Amino acid sequence: MRRIAVTVTAVVATFALSGCAGLIGRSQAQDIAEINVSSPELRDGKPLPREYSCRGDGVSPPLRWSSQPLPEAKSIAIVVDSRESSEATVNWVLYNIPATTTELGPNAADDPPEGTGQAKVTSGKTGYDPPCKSPGSYRFTVYTLNGKVDVSEGTPLPTILKKIADQTIARGRLTAVDLE
Repeated sequence: MRRIAVTVTAVVATFALSGCAGLIGRSQAQDIAEINVSSPELRDGKPLPREYSCRGDGVSPPLRWSSQPLPEAKSIAIVVDSRESSEATVNWVLYNIPATTTELGPNAADDPPEGTGQAKVTSGKTGYDPPCKSPGSYRFTVYTLNGKVDVSEGTPLPTILKKIADQTIARGRLTAVDLE
């Protein structure tokens, strides 16, 4: 178990130091298109509202995204990661969202779209693990993929993140800074 924790911590630290560019969001086959990510509740560069952190209800926030039509789009993935003090974590991974979806409502982690999967994140929880520490930055990244993330239940987080990276054709991000 300790070896898994060390491996996940090393992978997360790599993401945090590289802005996820080293593994998530880079396709070796083509350039990455841009996605516009927004939320009726979050503002880029502003504090994460209390209800979406462990200080409040700890539910996943609503997210919206758009990009130019990509005919090769097969699914969407969302990765929420954070850098709190000197610690980097992955707080949520939702994948295999239908490619036609352009938004998720609040608390989508507890009622995800049909056919989606959620990874076991850094804390060991499956689903949204609300950020807890301040100061920190909390990145909500949306990926358009040219395939589905084909994994079985219990697949390790680094493997799921690698599969997302390998299929990314578009990416966008909204970053909250600190907690309310």
